[in-house]
Amino acid sequence: MSLTGEVCVVTGAGGFLGKRLLRLLLQEENAAEIRLLDIRVQPQLLESLEDCRGDTRLSVFEGDIRDGDFLRKSCRGASIVFHIASIIDVTDAVEYSEIYGVNVKGTQLLLEACIQENVASFIYTSTIEVMGPNPRGEPIVNGTEDMAYECALKFAYSKTKKEAEDRTLQAHGEVLQNGGRLATCALRPMYIYGEGCRFLLGHMGDGIRNKDVLYRMSRPEARVNPVYVGNVASGHLQAARGLKDPQKRSAIGGKFYFLSDDTPLVSYSDFNHAVMAPLGFDIQKRLMYPLWMMYTVCFIMEMLCTMVRPLVRVVPPLNRQLVTMLNTPFSFSYRGAERDLGYAPRYTWQEARKRTTEWLASELPTEREKIRAK
Repeated sequence: MSLTGEVCVVTGAGGFLGKRLLRLLLQEENAAEIRLLDIRVQPQLLESLEDCRGDTRLSVFEGDIRDGDFLRKSCRGASIVFHIASIIDVTDAVEYSEIYGVNVKGTQLLLEACIQENVASFIYTSTIEVMGPNPRGEPIVNGTEDMAYECALKFAYSKTKKEAEDRTLQAHGEVLQNGGRLATCALRPMYIYGEGCRFLLGHMGDGIRNKDVLYRMSRPEARVNPVYVGNVASGHLQAARGLKDPQKRSAIGGKFYFLSDDTPLVSYSDFNHAVMAPLGFDIQKRLMYPLWMMYTVCFIMEMLCTMVRPLVRVVPPLNRQLVTMLNTPFSFSYRGAERDLGYAPRYTWQEARKRTTEWLASELPTEREKIRAK
């Protein structure tokens, strides 16, 4: 089902995934208009899209996702919303009120704007972290949408993303102002990598400081399945096409889907090495410290930070939940998205790794210079 003639809103348009989705929409669809919604949209982004814009109008909407009036204006006359914008924080460095305001309140206000402005379809970008792993580190291998997994979420990030996802799915079927009904679905991508991934840049910087040896923070057996950003963008497009199709709309509306691809199962640390080894990086053979020691140190740091929090906010660089996430086998199948959305990875692992490594190679001289300058 084509999106020809549609008016699409992409929140977080200036971000890692948002940029990739914009380009894919322009390359494959003939939308009447695509609205780039973000707190700030760089002019260079619009310039970079000129080669594939065609007849599609690109409109910039700069503002705060927590501003209901701004969101109504952004959604007026639109038919599809891709809600990607969120605060990503795996160290609990951001104040809870801030991350809740953006991730939960912003999503709720956007859903309300869609209902008030008669937007028919809403695709929410969730995360695998709404599943866990739980504090016991119970593994999941090749998980599916219908499996049960007991987890009390600890990160503010994962808790707020889960609440926002729940609100999105609960809004499916809400009556619009014009009498129509809103259709929603949520996508849960694995750890997303590719050109522009700031986490990979951070790991590469740490490796440079350690004489081109990457730190090992994950056991080799704690295997996960990262997903390439180009495949995640493709999954979003397939979800939008599905929600527009009357035959699929009721089947996929109100549901979530895992997005992965054919990237091999590998630990987070070994994945970093897989994309950086061609650049001359080695990796530590063993964990920096035994797991029991990391948990103990994290517990002590967390307690100290809690004690001084009334006076000053101190965020430890590592916490127990992050250690658990890095060291728990946690992988999921994309067969549900393949079956219901018609999703299939567009990029093989070989293509994705090549593109990612080439991008890292282009960034390597700058990263080395930054570190030398310090």
